[in-house]
Amino acid sequence: MATIFSATGPSLILLVTILSVVIGSSFAGNFNNDVVVVFGDARARIEENGNLMSLALDNSSGSGFQSKNQFIYAKVEMNIKLVAGNSAGTVTSFYLKSEGNVWDEIDMEFLGNTSGDPYVLHTNIFTKGTGNREQQFYLWFDPTNDFHTYSITWNPAHIVLVVDNKPIREYRNLDPNNNVPYPRDQPMKLYGSLWNADDWATRGGSVKTDWSKAPFTASFKTYTADGCVYGNGASSCPDKTAPWYSSERIVGDDLKQMRWVQKNYMIYNYCDDVNRFHGSLPAECGRKK
Repeated sequence: MATIFSATGPSLILLVTILSVVIGSSFAGNFNNDVVVVFGDARARIEENGNLMSLALDNSSGSGFQSKNQFIYAKVEMNIKLVAGNSAGTVTSFYLKSEGNVWDEIDMEFLGNTSGDPYVLHTNIFTKGTGNREQQFYLWFDPTNDFHTYSITWNPAHIVLVVDNKPIREYRNLDPNNNVPYPRDQPMKLYGSLWNADDWATRGGSVKTDWSKAPFTASFKTYTADGCVYGNGASSCPDKTAPWYSSERIVGDDLKQMRWVQKNYMIYNYCDDVNRFHGSLPAECGRKK
């Protein structure tokens, strides 16, 4: 058998680095290597040899991190344990976002509660700086007792938000001509954060953050990313036949699970809010393909 390529030491390390940029990314992330803290200084702590990120919020600042890589299309997944007790006014976020003034963004935001009341999972999708595509859910478990798994899949056909392997929301690319906005050409990074939003987060801002309970803490671990890494003006995908990239819509048991979640736990859907849009719902509402 002929030897096609052989390398050791620094040459092999350089080859692996080049290949990770050229063919894309599929990895279990390490917070020491794959993210940077963007605000909060020591309030963001990396523990357990890079496998755990703890974020804290006090009355001076929250904290947050972002991935070093940026993607055009990806599946990102994180295990998160939310702030326990009276978390009213706080928001724990897990999202993808591009840079600039006309950004794209895919949000999963967990709105804090007073003790005994359920968290609200607030989801939204921004295209070219415009959101207004909110869906909100209660969760069917206590997200503060243990870690639960949250994921965002973004590919050319649709965006899917998943909680503990149950799809909760799908936003489809219904119009390739862009009459229905869809994030398709701006690279996005993964973000995690914990911050104060007591002007709107809990009961529309009527319940404020109780700073006597600070510092508030949320924990992130088991970060994984399958994505088309963007660099030098282009993105490359490791495998366009991978299920996360090639799927075009939710079907079968996944569709049944999503309908179950939406029937039993959805508390707001912008596509049902006719008054908000003065009788003319956004183009994607009610459209099928």
